[in-house]
Amino acid sequence: MKPYFEHSGIAIYHGDCREYLPNLPRAQCVIADPPYAQTSLDWDVWQAGWIDLVAADSLWVFGTMRMFVERSSEFLTGKWRMAQDVVWEKHNGSGFQADRFRRVHESIALFYQGAWSDVHHVPQMTQDATRRQTRRKARPAHMNGIREGVYVSHDGGPRMMRSVLRVSSCHGYAENETQKPLGIVRPLLAYSCPPDGMVIDPFMGSGTTLVAAKELGMSAIGIDRREAQCEIAARRLSQEVMVFA
Repeated sequence: MKPYFEHSGIAIYHGDCREYLPNLPRAQCVIADPPYAQTSLDWDVWQAGWIDLVAADSLWVFGTMRMFVERSSEFLTGKWRMAQDVVWEKHNGSGFQADRFRRVHESIALFYQGAWSDVHHVPQMTQDATRRQTRRKARPAHMNGIREGVYVSHDGGPRMMRSVLRVSSCHGYAENETQKPLGIVRPLLAYSCPPDGMVIDPFMGSGTTLVAAKELGMSAIGIDRREAQCEIAARRLSQEVMVFA
């Protein structure tokens, strides 16, 4: 297989991911933003069978609740188990219907293979905890097993990253109709892939996953059916980061 683009451990393939996935090395982590098949865009067609072709320890998938429910038989075949889900809260949203709640979020589900203890996962921390002024109460029974100072800080220090992540979308500068910001992809990669690991994005789009992987020192492979998106991703990856002394 000849890559469309290849440089410093990052490769791009142009075509249907179902043709390439069986021939790719096993990855520590796959991040996928598949077509949800919920718009009138000509490329927004569900690619049946792609999930079974993924060879990885963990799999993050962007989607709507409707997509996960409608495709549940493909996700939960026995090969994959669901570990958790994260909500991406945007500063704006999509899918505004006059007779429904205004949807300003996307779901991101994490699936894994094998034993959870064998899957790389590193809890992510934030530095936005505030010092508690109220009297500390006993820990609720359902929180047993969570170490003091890890789940939440009582002294204003770091705390475990929450499952609702508020990150601005790429409105105004996106080069893909559903482009994901680096701020939502970085913590997923840092959580599920070791620094020297391999990441695969079967629906690469403009290459955000690959750019994030490059910044974190990981190897990465991206695939997309649209050559224009491969070109955009290659251009983004060719831009070197300027280092100031």
